[in-house]
Order: sequence, then structure tokens, then C-alpha cells
Amino acid sequence: MLKSVLPMPIGASLTEEGTFFRVWAPDRRHVKVLLDEPVALEPEGNGYFSALVPGVVAGTRYAFQLDDEDGQWADPASRFQPEGPEGPSEVSDPAFPWTDADWLGLSRRGQVVYEMHVGTFTPEGTWAAAAEHLPRLADLGITVIEMMPVADFFGRFGWGYDGVNLFAPTRLYGRPDDLRRFIDRAHRLGMGVILDVVYNHIGPRGNPLPAFTQRYFTDRYECEWGEAINFDGPDAAPVREYFIQNAAYWIREFHFDGLRLDATQSIFCARTPHVIAEIVQAARDAAHPRQCLIVAENEPQDAALLADPAEGGQGIDAVWNDDFHHSAMVAATGRNPAYYSDHRGTAQEFISAAKHGWLYQGQNYAHQGKRRGEPVLNQPPEAFVTYLQNHDQVANTGSGRRIDRRTSPARLRALTGLMLLMPGTPMLFQGQEFAASTPFFYFADMGKELRGPIANGRAEFLKQFPALATVQMQDRLAPPDEPDTFVNSRLNWAEWDKHVEAVALHRDLLALRRTDLVLAAQGAQGLDGAVLEQGSFLLRFGRGREVRLLLVNLGRDLHKASLPEPLLAPPLGCRWQLAWSSEDPSYGGSGTPEPEIDGAWTLPAEAAVLMAPMVKEERRASGLP
Repeated sequence: MLKSVLPMPIGASLTEEGTFFRVWAPDRRHVKVLLDEPVALEPEGNGYFSALVPGVVAGTRYAFQLDDEDGQWADPASRFQPEGPEGPSEVSDPAFPWTDADWLGLSRRGQVVYEMHVGTFTPEGTWAAAAEHLPRLADLGITVIEMMPVADFFGRFGWGYDGVNLFAPTRLYGRPDDLRRFIDRAHRLGMGVILDVVYNHIGPRGNPLPAFTQRYFTDRYECEWGEAINFDGPDAAPVREYFIQNAAYWIREFHFDGLRLDATQSIFCARTPHVIAEIVQAARDAAHPRQCLIVAENEPQDAALLADPAEGGQGIDAVWNDDFHHSAMVAATGRNPAYYSDHRGTAQEFISAAKHGWLYQGQNYAHQGKRRGEPVLNQPPEAFVTYLQNHDQVANTGSGRRIDRRTSPARLRALTGLMLLMPGTPMLFQGQEFAASTPFFYFADMGKELRGPIANGRAEFLKQFPALATVQMQDRLAPPDEPDTFVNSRLNWAEWDKHVEAVALHRDLLALRRTDLVLAAQGAQGLDGAVLEQGSFLLRFGRGREVRLLLVNLGRDLHKASLPEPLLAPPLGCRWQLAWSSEDPSYGGSGTPEPEIDGAWTLPAEAAVLMAPMVKEERRASGLP
């Protein structure tokens, strides 16, 4: 009876009488909770053991002993690990004085995402320090923080994708209430926060789950990062409940506004409903009546993710669009090795990405030697998250160099204008908004035993890029477990005030995106595009006189006395007027002449311009439309 009124299926839950402990250990005969005095948990007969222990209050540290064996184990659903995964768990009180009662949550449309790694976002690497910079991001126009994983993991630093205590915010960034304060402050500033969660594997060190039962895992599927999770085999029900309730937990107890599901192609499930659909529904139920935003990463580009659960889909709101990123990187750098090899960075690729999201929706993908993707032509643009940088892609350069170190300033301004004005859901990677000079490396501290395998695995992965396979570059790769690799990835916030041109570019673009009614509609009132010549294209948004024209020229200067393209025609009775240019001197540009004069077009090389219709003066004076 007590279990039915507690919020979580397992873990340590505070009650008025004490703390209720419950674990799933179907392969064990005895389980004790280690407090000042050990207390035996009672078997429930279904693989679970539980007991209410009077007098145990918040802050009490505890661990579990299994079958009277030597050693002790952290709670599989620990809410906090003050000494890390291999130390004791701590009873946590989820009560918090929230001030966000009027916060409505996040809808899909109108969002600008900002990917954040808390450990490198500030020199201190804490939630408290990160919260101090939230006003800057809100003023810039960011609406959603996408926080890289915070489930506690082994070591002094890491990306977070090797979490082992999935319910415990990592002690490296502060205490649980520090995370709550961060989210509460973000809500007061008008920003939502979604959490990157990893439900496809558990980290290689410090994982307590196998000690309780190996049934959490399966060998029926092959996961490239570790043992696959048992979502559809024998005894899968408690496993599914563990992960489904984890999704609800972050939203219920920390007021996250949604989730980003990592590498969903490795969340293997042959059952109906798919476990992802149940995770999504549990998250929405936990958020109710607030709205909840669920984003997914999916390399194969499976359409079912975005489909309605009533039709067998998984109900995800938006998916990462690697295709846009790959095209942009080829256009920016001229290079297309490895997984960039099927992209050309052509004008048509950008038009198709703006209109249809993924570029590969079932065609052959030569890099993999098979077809990739499924049709998603019915999805709105905001269902696709577009980006020029993210944690993976910056680190995958081997040198950790950001895109502004790999292309010309003008070309980057043009691509930034394209990404932030086209009707997808744009995402910035931390520091991108102020042209951070600091690199972002792959870093992971897993101890001496795993140092070699992790470094070798990383080096082998990067060999798919011919330049990074050379001896010179392999010798220069930053060791993942070296503290300097982590420290050198930290942002230098003094650059925000120094790199004023980059900040102005992003602020102005996000203000346009937010305040211009045509752009804010994200293509809902019409979207089309056309290639003008090699490297040059246009996107046209809206209908009637409420239209905008975005012209992007990634090639040489364009001078045309005429262009046989109907999308260039202004609305009847109007002419085009320059509304924004990536070559504005305030962004470091060289200035922009009026692009259209008497029907002739001039576009500078490596530039993007936004045009808006203006009623012709002679027609306005005569009263004609």
C-alpha cells in the first residue's frame, strides 16, 4: 500500500514516518540497507525488496549490501551521490520553494535552443555559476537551454554520456537544489530547460545495476557504447519502468521542460508500444498542465519518431538534423570526408533542408552503402533542429576547433543568417554566440584501467577522416583523461565583451526571428526556394504582401541585369527593400549596396540579405494597391 503513494518505483522516498527503501534484485536472496545499523529489506515476492525505516531523514547516507557479500552498492535510483558513483547514496528531499507557478512550459514553435555543457560553460563548472550568465542568454534571444547529461558519472570530468546514477544530478556541478535554482531562474527569465538523457547504455565504470541484476541488460542487440538495455525481453517490465519513471522524475522533481533523447537508434525495442513512446507520454504526463518539448537524436533518420502515437509513432516533437549541419560544413570548408562525403553544400541542399528537413529520406547513402532515412515530407519545419555546431561535431575536428576557425568570417556570417532566419528550430552551441576562441574537446576521466581503451577508441574513430588518420594529427590528439583537455574546453566569458560584432550578429538575427511576423511563422504561411546560380539561392516566406525574401550567396559576387525566377518578383505594387544584411559593418562586414535596383540584382560574395516588400511611392500616391 505504501509503494502505491510514492512517486518512484525504486529508490529512497521520504515519508512522514521515515524513509521507504525499495530495490529490484530478482537474482538476490537478501538485501540490506546499510545505515548506522543494517536493516534487512523484505522480499515482496516479485523480485523487489522493500522496507520503511523510521527516523531516516534527508541527508542520511546509505548503501545496499547484497546476499551478505562483502562490499556495498549505491542505490540504483539514488537521488544524490555526494562522493560519486562508488560512494554512498544520500536520502534527498525533493521539496523546493519554486517561484515558477506561472510558467507555461515549452511549445514546439518559436524556440531557439542553446546546447550547454555545465562543466565547461564557466570556469567554476557549476550550476550556480552558470545561472549567473542566464540573463545574457535571455537578452540575446535564447528560449531553451538544452543541458548535456547530468546523471552522475565516474571521474573528475566528462561529457555526461556515460552516466551510471541516472536519478542523481552529478555532484561535480553542485547539489540537487543548485540545479533546481538554475531552472527556477531560467523560468523567471522566460527560458525553458530541457535535459539530454541517455537511455541506450550505461557508463563503463561505477554502474551499480549489474550487482542487483543483469536483467537490466540484453545481448540480443549490439550497442556500440556498451551493453544494450533490455526493453523488450524477459523481465523487461521493471527495466522499462525504471527508464520511463526516470524521464518523469526529471520533469516532476526538477521542473525540466522536456528531454533530448540521445542516440535513439540504439534504444532497441521490438514491443508495442515502443518504449520511447511510453517515455514521451510519461514526460508529458509529468509536465501537465505545462507543455513539454521532446527532442531526439537519430542517425538513421526514422520517421516513426515524429509520427503520432495513435498511428504507431513515438510522438517526438523535433529531431536533430545532421544533414543540414553536414551541408553547411561542406559549404563552409570545402571539405567532405567520411560522413560528410554524401553532402556537397550546394544551394539546392539548403533549399531542400529548409522545406523538407532531412535530406536523406530513403535514398542511397553511399558512405554507409545502404539507404538512409524515411519520408517525413508532412512534418513542419520546426520539427527539425538545425545547427552549425554541436558538442559532437566540434570535438570531431580532432583539434576541437570551432567553425569560425575553419572558414571565412563573411561566409560564417552568411551561414549564421541562413540558420537563424530559415524556418527550422535553430540551435547554438555554447560560446558560438560570441565567437568563443576556446576549443571543445572530447574529455572523459574513467581511471587508469580505461585510459588506454578510451584514448585508442577515440583515435580510431577519428581515423575515418583522412587528415586525422595521419601520424602528425594522431600524435596531436588531446588525451581524453588529461585535466588540461577539460580545462582548455572552458569558455572565456571575457570574450563576450570583446567579440561585440559576433554578439550583435546573433542578437539582431534572433530579434528579427522573434519580432518579424513572417519569419516568426516558421513557414506556416508559405515557404519556397530557388537556385539562382552555383552557390546562390533564395528562400521566400509568406504570402501576398506579407512576404520576406532571404538571398544567400556562398559564391563570388553576383551581378545580373535580369533573373528568370518568379520567386524574385515583388508583390504587386511593391518593390524590394533591404531589411538586413550579413555584411553590415556592425558585424564586421564591408557594407551592402541595395541588392535590387530597377530589376537588376547585385549580391556580394559570401553574404546573406533579407528583403521586405515596400509599397511603391508612385502607386501609393495614386491610391492604387
